[in-house]
Amino acid sequence: MAAECLPKVLTSRRLLKLLRSEKNLKSAIRLFDTAPEDAVSSDVFYYILRRVSVSRDAKFLPAVNRIIDLVRLRKCTCTEDTALAVLRFYSRNSMADKAVEVFQKMKEVFGCEPGVKSYNCLINALVVSNQLEKAEVFIRHLKVMGVKPNLETFNLLIKIGCEKRDFGKARELIDTMWARDLAPDIYSYGTLINGLVKDGALNEAMQVFEEMLDRDLKPDVACYNMLVDGFLKKGDYRVAGEVLAKLRKDSQAYPSVATYNILISGLYKCGRISEGLELWNKMRRTKQKMDLYTYSPLIQGLCELKDIDGAERVYREMVEVNISPDAVVNNAMLNGFFQVNRIEKCFELWEFMGSEGSQNVASFNIMMKGLFGIGDVEQAIHIWEVMKESGLAADSKTFGVLVDGLCKNGYCSKCLVILETAKEKGAVLDAYAYSAVIDGLCREAKFAEAVAILNDMTQSTCKPTAPVYNALINGLIHASKLDDAIRIFHEMKAMNCSPTIITFNTILNGLYKAERLVDACDLLKEMLDNGWKPDVITYTFIIKGLCRSHKVERALELWNEVLEKGFKPDVQMHNILIHGLCSDGKFERALSIYLGMKRFSCAPNLVTYNTLMDGFYKVGDSKSALIIWARLLTNGMQPDIISYNISFKGLCSCNRLSDAILFLDNALSNRIVPTVVSWNILVRAVIHSGVST
Repeated sequence: MAAECLPKVLTSRRLLKLLRSEKNLKSAIRLFDTAPEDAVSSDVFYYILRRVSVSRDAKFLPAVNRIIDLVRLRKCTCTEDTALAVLRFYSRNSMADKAVEVFQKMKEVFGCEPGVKSYNCLINALVVSNQLEKAEVFIRHLKVMGVKPNLETFNLLIKIGCEKRDFGKARELIDTMWARDLAPDIYSYGTLINGLVKDGALNEAMQVFEEMLDRDLKPDVACYNMLVDGFLKKGDYRVAGEVLAKLRKDSQAYPSVATYNILISGLYKCGRISEGLELWNKMRRTKQKMDLYTYSPLIQGLCELKDIDGAERVYREMVEVNISPDAVVNNAMLNGFFQVNRIEKCFELWEFMGSEGSQNVASFNIMMKGLFGIGDVEQAIHIWEVMKESGLAADSKTFGVLVDGLCKNGYCSKCLVILETAKEKGAVLDAYAYSAVIDGLCREAKFAEAVAILNDMTQSTCKPTAPVYNALINGLIHASKLDDAIRIFHEMKAMNCSPTIITFNTILNGLYKAERLVDACDLLKEMLDNGWKPDVITYTFIIKGLCRSHKVERALELWNEVLEKGFKPDVQMHNILIHGLCSDGKFERALSIYLGMKRFSCAPNLVTYNTLMDGFYKVGDSKSALIIWARLLTNGMQPDIISYNISFKGLCSCNRLSDAILFLDNALSNRIVPTVVSWNILVRAVIHSGVST
């Protein structure tokens, strides 16, 4: 209503009626602003401020400040509820300091003293803004002023105790409330349960929950949900199930959509996605309400399992029921499509995400990583350019993806440019990005540049981590620069960067390859002295080193130690020991190790069979070698040129040239192309036997 439309005589009562009839808050404020001074009473001030107080829109702040000034100028005595409306507005808009200012001037501005409701509102605003010490100051002030605390006050005190992780104090407050006949409510107990669950004190949370039941205080579904969520996050599905069973038996609380979402999310995090799907199907059958948080963990879990068809089915249904996928869901699908190499689907989804405005930094990172993974460097760089144009700020992961992708695709010089760009933009690069550069430079034998990158890191905010050092050490060892690798290892320790089991394993492998057994033993002792326990890879390298040094008996002792410690030897460890035993002439023991592979659910591979055949042929046992060949074929394996060369050489050495020729025919029929080595073996055998071609 415009000012000119206002009645000539406007009473306070009439103004209130006009304000109540105005549904639009902005219009109501304009009407208030145009009203004559004598029509604006304390009731009018209360009404307009109460209307504004329910808003979480900070754009009404100037109006609130203007109304407060009017109250002060006109010296209008108002009730506490008027001041409380202002406190609530500031509280809802995260303006705790403004609330403090008004609270301290209540008598001066509104002509009234703050009561318990005002104290509660202010204390809550301070707790929400994490100003706990200031909140406690006003709690002490409340006691000094003789204001009697009520249920809400105690609930706020419990909340402060939980925020400060002083759960003993929170429990004492609940006991005090019972002692004062001020019965705690669901919020009192729920606040404490929530705090304990967040702190991981689930047993204590259950005790508080049981106390509620013992005191005949019925928990609401939120209390049940907190406990179920806590136990699922801990991976304790059994207790979570027990709490859920209690909820289903409760006649006054019923599972909500939040309950189902917590269950599905928890099952996904526990790796039990199939059970999550069963629950989802049950919700569908019973026509339970679902939201984005019902579908999201299912889609993420199915994508991680590479069940993209299942993920697509859930995704389609979500869209069909008009629930819009967010960036998290779309990113999970995008990543899933890349994992199963459905590149066309990736681009379809990418276009859709662009049209919906749901591409975020993580989306661009996934897209670039996927394209680098399939070797499409040009398209990945194009996506990078689009990201820069979109105004999205690249994060450390973005630069890590770029650097890693460029290095792995042979563009190390380009990745160094990206690295410089990141520095110029003040981007904080993480260890993942640096280790990718170092790894790429090492693969191109650019060790000086790799060391320079490491030195740059020591001067930056991102200090070198174990994976960064490991990348350089591994590169140096592969290039037979063992002493340089050991020097970097010592620098790593000097920089207070603890080596990992990977560090020790990498250097041990290098030392054993170089047959530096004394150094290897010293390093192994250092590793054990520092509390590192050898893993399967460590034992594999040690056994390999011992076999190379013809210390097969010691290797066998170590093998038995591996078994006694409960490790499951993999195919590589089996092959190394079998090769060592064959080289030492211990064929029966080698055969025994081979036959025992089934016991560890470890399938022999082509290297296993080739090693055994080579060993038997070397001692002239062509019969056993041919049995191994037959086993190789029976197990559905395709012999390679190494298998054939072993057979050519073995059969020829056993004077079975005709059988060797048959094997040559077999190789050609299987499209295995003989090498120079193959022809040398056969030609020499033919010449030696005097057979004409």
